Amino acid sequence: METYGLAKAGGSRFSYAYVRGYHPLFATIAATGDVVHSRLRGGPAHSARGASSFLAETFARVRAAGATGPLVVRADSGFYNQKVIAACTTAGVDYSVTTKMSKPLRDAIAKIADQDWTAIPYFLADGADVAEIDYQAFTKSKNAPGGIKTRLIVRRVRPTPGSQLALFVTWSYHAFITNRTGTVAALEADHRRHAVVENTIRDLKYGVGLNHLPSGRFGANAAWLTLNVIAHNMAAWTARLGGLDTTPDTTADHPRDDEPTRPDRRRSFVATDTLRRRYLHIPGRITTSGRRRTLHLPTNWPWRQAFDQTLATLRTVTLTT
Repeated sequence: METYGLAKAGGSRFSYAYVRGYHPLFATIAATGDVVHSRLRGGPAHSARGASSFLAETFARVRAAGATGPLVVRADSGFYNQKVIAACTTAGVDYSVTTKMSKPLRDAIAKIADQDWTAIPYFLADGADVAEIDYQAFTKSKNAPGGIKTRLIVRRVRPTPGSQLALFVTWSYHAFITNRTGTVAALEADHRRHAVVENTIRDLKYGVGLNHLPSGRFGANAAWLTLNVIAHNMAAWTARLGGLDTTPDTTADHPRDDEPTRPDRRRSFVATDTLRRRYLHIPGRITTSGRRRTLHLPTNWPWRQAFDQTLATLRTVTLTT
């Protein structure tokens, strides 16, 4: 998260993305986009720095909030770390973490026989396959002598014909480790869906106010982060309670027979700036007649019907104290 100037405590140095600013951690609920935990870190922080303690706090927080079912952590290769896996194992939480393409991993993938690959739906004919092997992860870790035995699921994809990548390789490989049970195709498709976190990150940056942290004090910026997370969550709850997120998402992958039921498939993501532009910042005027005030809104507002329906739905919500 970008900052300007050299007087930002913890944010005056460059991050791994060559941006001067901060590098916070977020834990989000995949089906809703709600942020359940956040932590501000300095710009040079490695992706996995403090991630294990952050996950432990997240697990304790969601359990204290009443979550009793199984939990699954999905993360990209920045969190491919033995301490992250240990935090999940200690808490009894399943994990699905993208691996870093090291030489031992590439050697293990190269040994997969052709008959062990299973085709999956792709826009190119015979363009993508998945396979699974047993794998010893983190063999060089001092905290886990001998490594951790886990499932390694690999997806290989043919480069798009005519692309630059197609000049050099026949397949590109994407792998992740997991301790979850289920078919390879279903787990691979579910892991790929962890990219929905990008919607939340985008909304935090441009829907609320995290594209720029204003203060020179680290503590003040941490408070700014917390307030923006609250604003993001309240906007998401407003859209959900008002029924604005029930529009079918036509861009979502179509379910397959080997995929588990997805209760979140009917939801579409409503960005905070969209909610603000369509339903909150409506031009109007107030008139007074017979000691009664009347709010006049534009009759040709493009989202008038959705606004009326959302308002009526929100008015039926029973508040508890």
